[in-house]
Amino acid sequence: MADLTVSVVSAANEVWSGMAKQIVARTTEGEIGILPGHEPILAILAAGEVRVTNLDGSVIRAKAEDGFLSVEHDTVTIVARNAELV
Repeated sequence: MADLTVSVVSAANEVWSGMAKQIVARTTEGEIGILPGHEPILAILAAGEVRVTNLDGSVIRAKAEDGFLSVEHDTVTIVARNAELV
């Protein structure tokens, strides 16, 4: 199975980037899970937590609001006005 290349970016800086096996984020349509091979998508983020599961199984949590999530070719980009690790 392929891996995801992930970037979590705020208006001020890059909050986190790396390889992952799963992403879970809250969008305006509800919570979404992203695995390798996911179809391309562009979604508006709702205020909440983004959970990134690293390749070793550990979980990185970031608070993100006012932004979007983009998925294309196993690359996930999360851009938010306010984002920070929690």
